[in-house]
Amino acid sequence: QVQLVESGGGLVQPGGSVRLSCEASGSAFNSRDMGWFRQTPGKQRELVALVTPGSLTNYADSVKGRFTISRDNAKNTVYLQMNSLKPEDTAVYYCYARLGVKMDWGQGTQVTVSS
Repeated sequence: QVQLVESGGGLVQPGGSVRLSCEASGSAFNSRDMGWFRQTPGKQRELVALVTPGSLTNYADSVKGRFTISRDNAKNTVYLQMNSLKPEDTAVYYCYARLGVKMDWGQGTQVTVSS
């Protein structure tokens, strides 16, 4: 099992940027897929981005070209750099770690894009 702690959310203006961080404690960080989902009230949780142990990445179409996911295995941390933010990016962002069929989740961090 791994514990995940997110940070970096907050209020940002449209067009602005914010970086989310997710620090993992526990074993086998280097072997885990890491990523971010987001959720807004009344909607299902949506996959935003993921990074594999080999640093392959994948993104939702809605964030391609604006968001960048990366991982620092030395720090057991995954990042989500979000640029050119839009009001529709407003959501609670959840970090996850996956090893096989087992997924662990962070507590979530709110990102609000508003003027």
